[in-house]
Amino acid sequence: MKLKVTEEIWKEGGMYVSYCPELDVASCGESAEQAKKNLREAILITIEETQKIGTFDQFIQEAGFEEMQNDVPLPPQ
Repeated sequence: MKLKVTEEIWKEGGMYVSYCPELDVASCGESAEQAKKNLREAILITIEETQKIGTFDQFIQEAGFEEMQNDVPLPPQ
């Protein structure tokens, strides 16, 4: 599945914080690249877990992804 989301990364103290505002998922790392990698992993885990428990559709709708095109949620306008 492909999702188009925003990745925000900033430095806080000695760590880099990464955040995806559309999905309200955050992570961190010792470098910007590590924070980005960890955010992608956190997003994948969130998606997998919501699919397992049957709340993926609700999760994705609450994030503003309402329309689907070829089984891919379209980003909020």
